[in-house]
Amino acid sequence: MAQALYTAEVTASGKGRDGEVVSSDGVIDEKLATPKELGGPGGPHTNPEQLFAAGYSACFLSALTLVARQTKVDVPEASITANVTLNRNDEGRFVLSVKLNAHLPGLEQGKANELVVLAHQVCPYSHATRGNIEVAVSATV
Repeated sequence: MAQALYTAEVTASGKGRDGEVVSSDGVIDEKLATPKELGGPGGPHTNPEQLFAAGYSACFLSALTLVARQTKVDVPEASITANVTLNRNDEGRFVLSVKLNAHLPGLEQGKANELVVLAHQVCPYSHATRGNIEVAVSATV
C-alpha cells in the first residue's frame, strides 16, 4: 500500500456544475458555473474542467522541474498549458481529453521533447489518467 503524504479535501455542494466547491482549509471557496458552450450562463465563475486543468498543469510542471533537475537541465522559465476538453464519445458518454504543452524557452527541441516524455512518466496526474483518458503532451521552445 502507498504511503499517504497529503490529502486534499474539497466538498462540492449545490447543483453540481452550478454549485460551489470549498476546501476543508478554506483556501478554495469558488462558485461554479456551467460554460456557455455547454448551455450554461458562463460568466465569472470556474468549472470542473478549469479546475482539473489547473491541477494537472501545476503537477506536470513540478514533474518537469524534477526530471530537469535530475538530468541537470536548467528550465527557469518553463510553463505548462493544459487544455481539458469535455467530449461525448461514440457511445454517448461524456469523457475528458487533455493536451499538455510545455513551453521551455532556450532549450533545444529534442531536449524539450525528452523532458516532456520523462515528466509524463513521473507526474501523478499522468499516472491517474493513463489508460483512462486521452492525454497528448508536446513541447515548444
